[in-house]
Formats: sequence, C-alpha cells, structure tokens
Amino acid sequence: MENETFNMDIVQLEGLKVSPESSILAFILLLLIYIFIMVSNISLVILICVEKSLHEPMYLLFCNMSINDVFGATTIIPHLLSDVFIPNTERSIHYISCAIQAFCAHFHGGTSHTVLMTMAFDRCVAICNPLRYTTIMTKRMVVKLSVLAWSMAFLLVAVSVGLSVRLSRCRRVILNPFCDNASLFKLSCENIIINHIYGLISAIGTMVVSLCSVMLTYIRIAMVCLSSKNKALNSKALQTCASHLAVYIILLLSGFIIIVFHRFPHLSYQRKLASILFHVVPPSMNAIIYGLQIKVVREKIMSMFNRRKMR
Repeated sequence: MENETFNMDIVQLEGLKVSPESSILAFILLLLIYIFIMVSNISLVILICVEKSLHEPMYLLFCNMSINDVFGATTIIPHLLSDVFIPNTERSIHYISCAIQAFCAHFHGGTSHTVLMTMAFDRCVAICNPLRYTTIMTKRMVVKLSVLAWSMAFLLVAVSVGLSVRLSRCRRVILNPFCDNASLFKLSCENIIINHIYGLISAIGTMVVSLCSVMLTYIRIAMVCLSSKNKALNSKALQTCASHLAVYIILLLSGFIIIVFHRFPHLSYQRKLASILFHVVPPSMNAIIYGLQIKVVREKIMSMFNRRKMR
C-alpha cells in the first residue's frame, strides 16, 4: 500500500517522441535557443536599466516582458533538455514539481497578455494625449501597471491550478511534453466539469479581453493618426506600434494554434510541438523585435560589426 501511494506521487510524461539519432540535434537546437533567449532578454533588461535615455515608460514596461520571457523559457526548456536522452517510458516528474511547472507555464502565458495590454495603454496615451503623457505615465503609474499585470495573471492561474490540485488522482500518465493545468485535472477520475468551465473561461476570457483592449487601442491610435497632419507624429506612432503589434500577433497566433490542435485528437504530436513553440518562439522574437527598435541597441550592434570589420 505504501509503495502504491508513493508511485502515485510520481507522474510519467509522455513527451515528444525523439529518435536516438535525432536526440543530439534536438538537444543542441533547444540549448542554443535557450541560451539566445536568456542572453538577448537579460542583456536588453540590463541595457534599459543602465542607459538613462531609456528610462521611459515604454521601455520600462517592456522589461516586464523580457523578465517574463526568461521566466517562461526557464520553466519549460531545461526540463525538456533533461528528457531528450531519456526513453519515453522513463520520463517522470514528482506531482508537486508537476503542479509548480503547470502554474509557472500558465502564469507565463497569462502575464504575456496582461503586460502587452499595459504596453498598449502606454502607446495610446503617448500618441492620443502627448501633452499629458508625462503627467499620466509617471514612474508610480508604471509600477502600478506592472504590479497589476503580474497580479491579475497570478490570481487567475492560482485559482485554476488550485482547483486541479484539490482532486484525487487515479492516473499517472501526462500526454504532454510538460505539465499544464489540463494535464493535472485529467489525472483525476472525479467530476472535473468545474475545472473545464473555469479553465475555458479564464483562458478565453484573457485572450478576448486582451484582444479587445489592443484592438480598441489601435483603432483610437489610427483615428488620431488619420486626423493628424503631423508626419513626425505619424512616423513615430507607426514605428513604436508596429513592434508592439508584431509581438502581440506572434503571441496570439502561438496560443490560437494550440487551441485549434486541441480540437483534433489525431494531431496530438502537432499539439505537443505547438505547446513547446509557445514558450520558445515569442521569447526568442520579442527581444529581437524590440531590441532593433531601440536606437541605442542598433548603434551598439553596428559598432560591434564595425569593430570586427576593422580587425
């Protein structure tokens, strides 16, 4: 009886089916991507903190995105790296660690949406109310928006995972490369209708609210730009909004693809791959998109290339 109880605390991960011949290539590719995510995002945060000219609300809010990307990638990729060389039947994780990973994975996704909503608000104030921008977007307001973005995602995910952890377990296999909330409550044989309803409402609700707020923001910005004859204002609006919109579209598509694949059971492998890409593609692209927009970053990159050419 003790052995049976102990075994129920160890959860088996199905993971991705990687052939022995492809294991080394998959490991190297994942490792390089993880190193790139860490170096690019951490470097950008350090640069924004050190460079006084970048102490603007837009870049300070973006620090939230970079920190969240580092957090999200660290939640998933190191565990995937350790599982690459382990046979499918031997990939396991303790239930408590599984619950923590599920919380962190959803927390990363939720925070990505809430942070981009705060950044959209910042762009709206900057373009639609430029004369009041400095009085509205103070350092105190930036802190409030940052705390609100993280706390909203935390509360939604905490309730979701809490509803799953309370359930008893009758299964040990998770049909996913890593732990998520759906995998947790599917381990139970109890009635999980509440988990399904809350999970659906919180996930779709977060996406709909973020989509509506971003759309309304850009409609208002577009109306201001069309009514304004100031070419300098329109050019600045296009430059700053294009990067934010690109980051948001990448996040939205990554999440939407997973939802679509969930509706087709025969595409289970594609769904697993898409769930990994959600924690890999946006963190990889965000630093590049915003980094290239920052003039200081572009100048430092150009100076590095010029030094190499001189050598």
